[in-house]
Amino acid sequence: MNIEMITAAAARAKGHIRKTPLLSSPFLDDIAGRPVWVKAECLQHTGSFKARGGWAALSALPPDQRAKGVIAFSSGNHAQGVARAAAAHGTTAVIIMPADAPQMKIDNTRALGGEVVLYDRSSEDRDEIGARMAAERGLTLIKPFDDPQVIAGQGTAGLEIAEQAATLGITKADVLVCCGGGGLTSGIALALADRAPGLRVRPVEPDGFDDVKRSLKAGTIQSNPRATGSICDAILTPAPGQLTFPIMHEHCAAPLSVSDDQALHAMALAFQRLKLVLEPGGAVALAAALFHPEARGDGPIIAVASGGNVDAAVFATALSRFA
Repeated sequence: MNIEMITAAAARAKGHIRKTPLLSSPFLDDIAGRPVWVKAECLQHTGSFKARGGWAALSALPPDQRAKGVIAFSSGNHAQGVARAAAAHGTTAVIIMPADAPQMKIDNTRALGGEVVLYDRSSEDRDEIGARMAAERGLTLIKPFDDPQVIAGQGTAGLEIAEQAATLGITKADVLVCCGGGGLTSGIALALADRAPGLRVRPVEPDGFDDVKRSLKAGTIQSNPRATGSICDAILTPAPGQLTFPIMHEHCAAPLSVSDDQALHAMALAFQRLKLVLEPGGAVALAAALFHPEARGDGPIIAVASGGNVDAAVFATALSRFA
């Protein structure tokens, strides 16, 4: 992985991927005790940053290989990104999704042309299912985070952050990134290390699913003891990736974790103050910026709002609980 792969992915994405804004609110600044800027990836195509990695991976495939179709496993956001990119490239996508994924994500993936295969994430291995189906049907597996082109695609968000921060005169900041397997975190970290080294990346995870935090502390990949139990479904992964872990180990600062209630509170504040709709997993970076003492400091925070694909009932809960 290198900056050249990220800039190449950015070139292929022109006209197909949105440049998302950096937004701010004085109300959020007051809560955090320092300036907070929100990178609104919830406004990306398909409602999350995953459109970047999906497009990068599909557009990098040789045409004859791409024509045979692709397969991916995802709780919903990677699913939609891959399905959208596959349809735009005139090919098919099989998407393996957990049966307990938000229904909206399942429905949207199908609407984008994906063939959805459901599995039980507590008793079945999605990697095994994906590898088996790929072999049986001659499909190319597009992993959700541990894929060089996917990481490069997610890194295009880092190129934008570097450019936007420079425009705002921000040379030093904590960049908080919602983190599951580490594709977005490692991609942004690589981009910023090259383009804006004064911006340090800090992964943010749900409490009880802090495999990245424990892995970086131990210096070796650690797994989560369970696969379910948080509303932050978009970033519940078994462990950091073989590719993403060493990148994060080299380039990321101290990770953070937040509670489900803090994620819901951040969702409500994002809606009230920025008019953004976030899903729980896409709100954990903002939650850390607002409510985590270890995120406090003198300089600005850039919090990546990684996705907004939330079921109406969950969103209503956030708004009613923290109105």
